[in-house]
Amino acid sequence: MSEEINNDRRRFFGKAMLTLAAGQFGLKRFAKMPITEIVAQKGIMNAPSGRASFDSLKQVDAGVLNVAYAESGPANGPAVILLHGWPYDIHAFEEVAPILSARGYRVIMPYLRGYGTTRFLSDGTIRNGEQAAIAVDTIALMDALKIKKAIVGGFDWGSRTAVIVAALWPDRVKALVAVSGYIITNLQANMQPLPPKAELGWWYQYYFATERGALGYSKNTNDFNKLIWQIASPKWKFDDATFARTAAAFNNPDHVRIVIHNYRWRLSLANGEAKYSDIEQKLFAGPTISVPTITIASDFDGAAADGKAYASKFTGKYSHRVLSGIGHNVPQEDPQAFAKAIVDVDGY
Repeated sequence: MSEEINNDRRRFFGKAMLTLAAGQFGLKRFAKMPITEIVAQKGIMNAPSGRASFDSLKQVDAGVLNVAYAESGPANGPAVILLHGWPYDIHAFEEVAPILSARGYRVIMPYLRGYGTTRFLSDGTIRNGEQAAIAVDTIALMDALKIKKAIVGGFDWGSRTAVIVAALWPDRVKALVAVSGYIITNLQANMQPLPPKAELGWWYQYYFATERGALGYSKNTNDFNKLIWQIASPKWKFDDATFARTAAAFNNPDHVRIVIHNYRWRLSLANGEAKYSDIEQKLFAGPTISVPTITIASDFDGAAADGKAYASKFTGKYSHRVLSGIGHNVPQEDPQAFAKAIVDVDGY
């Protein structure tokens, strides 16, 4: 009997080691493979490390929030934190995640405050959408997950947050990928009018500044957000199912309050919290970014697509890429280009 048990144990551990070796071989096989070849591999986009990670969310207490996040890739891989914007969610990275996971990265994609199943831990916490609060949320998440340093990337609100984290906590950021470049908000500068055509593009901010707008967004959230998708990415032919996956994230009880506060704060029509004032003052001064960075512009950025207006803000190794025919939601419209930027900046 003892010999049979020993044989069973040997067979079990032998199989376990073969499975581990196979997994490591799989990661090594993709480690230096070009992004286009990874995508071409049959089934890679439906691998357990990709799609499945969005179906089984994790939750962790971090700062003032209980944060919901999707995770893919090996737990011991180099950390990559990807941040979505408004009106989007973590599904913007649905095709980016498996590409990076195949390269051995641990990819973390959190729902921002006011999205998905991320919740405030206290009913008494101010539902604040100012830029500093969201950046502090990101650092709190890294602390909660014991991530000392990560590559950080994002678009829209997520890009602004990623840039802020890189600017103020450079010791926590290995490298940065920022869609639309340096978009830190300066409230004083924001008071200056733009040319009429540029102002037209921000119509929703002025709508949200009114009580009619807040009520309208509350009653028509999905129709409003789908319209924003169409305007911001006119060449992106998404289907109803794609939008519906993201629209579920807008059911968060704090979503409307966070969105309305964010845009009113930008126009100095709503106050921020005193505890973030020191951070905001540092941001209003326009801090430079010393970590390796790739900025990405697209058709959405219009005349600013060349990146010249903010290139001087990046003092470390830096490059700028322009994607033609792509709108605002870069990671979902061109996941290969976004994933490639993450991999490339890691090598800077």
